[in-house]
Amino acid sequence: MQYLEMRKGRVEIIPMIDIMLFLLIFFIMVTIHMIPTQGLPAQMPGSSTARDLPKPKVVLTLRQSGAVETDGHTISLPDLEARLRQGDPAETQVTIAADKGADIQALVKVMDACRHAGVSAIGLAAKPE
Repeated sequence: MQYLEMRKGRVEIIPMIDIMLFLLIFFIMVTIHMIPTQGLPAQMPGSSTARDLPKPKVVLTLRQSGAVETDGHTISLPDLEARLRQGDPAETQVTIAADKGADIQALVKVMDACRHAGVSAIGLAAKPE
């Protein structure tokens, strides 16, 4: 009568670590590409004192024509005020990216609309010189 040897199964830890590391890197790369970086190019003015701003919740693009865009769609100033009031205006950060040739009066109107909605954190986008 022969006896069969019963071996205990071993869990190989090195290949499991390799797979887990691969999955971690994969999910990091996927998450990085999910961050929205879409936008329309604007000829922003340069500034020698430009610095990084906190990540804005709302990015507005002011065109030379005076049109205001957000998320790739043109928006009127009353609609902009209503949209900003939907969230918590005190916590909302707005960054305005104005074209180099945009009218100053149009910029002031956009800033006034943000202030009327209760937003106090307004930044102007500029490229470093």
